[in-house]
Amino acid sequence: MSETSREIAEAPDFDKELDAPIEWRKMGIEDYLVFLVFWILALDIFVQFFTRYVLNDSLSWTEEIARYLLIAVCFIGSIMAVRKNSHIMVEFLFRFVPPKFGKILTYCGDIGRIVFFAILSWTSFKLAGKTKQMMVSIDIPKSIMYYMVGVCLAAMTIRSIQVLVRHIRQGGSRISLEHARHVEKG
Repeated sequence: MSETSREIAEAPDFDKELDAPIEWRKMGIEDYLVFLVFWILALDIFVQFFTRYVLNDSLSWTEEIARYLLIAVCFIGSIMAVRKNSHIMVEFLFRFVPPKFGKILTYCGDIGRIVFFAILSWTSFKLAGKTKQMMVSIDIPKSIMYYMVGVCLAAMTIRSIQVLVRHIRQGGSRISLEHARHVEKG
């Protein structure tokens, strides 16, 4: 039995972790924000369903607002994924390289992610400044969505810096045991 297989076999069960009480103090501001936006989205979709199928007179703005709320949920949720370092990554290489090279790869990946999010944030703010269109169904400028995306990307940049600092403090670990367990379980 390999070392990773042994660690996975000795690891706690994920079902028990899912049933554990929620630790509210470990939540970030983006967790609460995405929760709120998600339920506003759910309410908007309910209003759309109710007016279309029950009242047989659909409100025109609900579909467009649902689209923008879904975009907001995705980007705010991405901030959360960056904080938890749970975005998709290619970890195959980490299993076959020496630990020292794995640390270098980890740091390079973290720095690349910081630069990527920073450039996207800057581009989004530039685009928002140039957008003069209004939303179709309500009189609100579309640039608000681009600014929201820019803010989310800036927050992802900040969270990526925090992840890099965490990796430096931990000594640049390879694949986390939790992530390896998740991959093994499929």
